[in-house]
Amino acid sequence: MKTTPYFERRMLDRPDIRWEWVERVLRRPVRRDRQSDGRIRCWGYIEERDMYLRVVVLGDGETVHNAFFDRDFVESVL
Repeated sequence: MKTTPYFERRMLDRPDIRWEWVERVLRRPVRRDRQSDGRIRCWGYIEERDMYLRVVVLGDGETVHNAFFDRDFVESVL
């Protein structure tokens, strides 16, 4: 998995986020949005934590830039 230096620094402050969860969200997001700057936000439910993890990747769709538990995310019912 490719990452940015920012991501690597931030993960030092977030030891509770597992790499496997980041990979899981990228493989099967429950929602995916493109930001105005071209970055892509992906959300996935992490059952082990009963929370949604937001993973932000660069516009290439594969370089991970950020990951954090998004307390405000609500999965919409379609």
